[in-house]
Amino acid sequence: MTDRPTFAYVTYIESTPEKVWYALTDPGLTATYWGHSNVSDWETGSPWEHQRTDGSGIADVVGLVVESVPPRRLVTTWAEPGEEPPGGPSKVTFEIEAYGGIVRLTVTHENLADETERAAAAGGWAAVLSNLKTLLETGSPLSEEPWHMPTS
Repeated sequence: MTDRPTFAYVTYIESTPEKVWYALTDPGLTATYWGHSNVSDWETGSPWEHQRTDGSGIADVVGLVVESVPPRRLVTTWAEPGEEPPGGPSKVTFEIEAYGGIVRLTVTHENLADETERAAAAGGWAAVLSNLKTLLETGSPLSEEPWHMPTS
């Protein structure tokens, strides 16, 4: 049992599990609503990278695919490139559940270093998942990148 912070976010999207899965795992589509490309073959045990979209190939987050059950569940580790952080990497779980013509997407980010990292994750996930929802429901992401909006 860990006493490290966890953040969970739930959103409901007018979509299918297959489209949500594709939006989470396709590098081109993640670049559209996330500002980074998620790059992997998405097989359990494979590496993945959260690469900048500026053509540099620089990954700001790296990890391993812990579990991959398309289109229902994806679990990955998250860390900055380089040495493993004290306490190990954080872990993100995407749960995709269909209900009629909608999907409930639950994102749980565990093993965060501290409350500062938990707060940053909370703001980041809210922005990214709002942009994902808008893209899937309208065909376009939000007109402004929500992660650039100042917090109060």
